[in-house]
Amino acid sequence: MKSLSIIVHGKVQGVGFRYFALQLALENEITGWVKNMDDGSVEIEAVGDEHQLEKFIFNLEKGNRFTKVENLQINDITVKKRHKSFKVKY
Repeated sequence: MKSLSIIVHGKVQGVGFRYFALQLALENEITGWVKNMDDGSVEIEAVGDEHQLEKFIFNLEKGNRFTKVENLQINDITVKKRHKSFKVKY
């Protein structure tokens, strides 16, 4: 299992991006969370196998018809607590 911190920049708040990320995570069996940041970006903590994470990131970059993803910052991280599911944080 691999754990990533992903910061998504662009038009990603107020357009359903967190729920788009949730759907992608469920489709790819990714656990973790997604939340809006004060600077207009979205932060994601994603845990899964490498192939699942690659598909997740590929589709995050594409976005949906309401979003415009400009940049992803991706870093490997160590997760202190095991996630049972993927959730939207508020």
